[in-house]
Amino acid sequence: MVKLPRLSGHELIKILAQFGFKKIRQKGSHVMLIKDTSQSKIGCVVPLHDELEIGTLLGILRQAKISREEFLKELKK
Repeated sequence: MVKLPRLSGHELIKILAQFGFKKIRQKGSHVMLIKDTSQSKIGCVVPLHDELEIGTLLGILRQAKISREEFLKELKK
């Protein structure tokens, strides 16, 4: 299994934008993103840290309903 890279909050937001997420609001150092799908809305919160912990990154991907493989494939583009 390939290791996930260390990313900042800003870098992660750029990648999530490629999946169709849009910034809807920010409170302090946390940004709320949302994606409209045909079935529902998917939301996630990204902290604007300089370097996100791997567990935090996995939790955000889980909230965003993005698999590890999809994320790594998008990251390589």
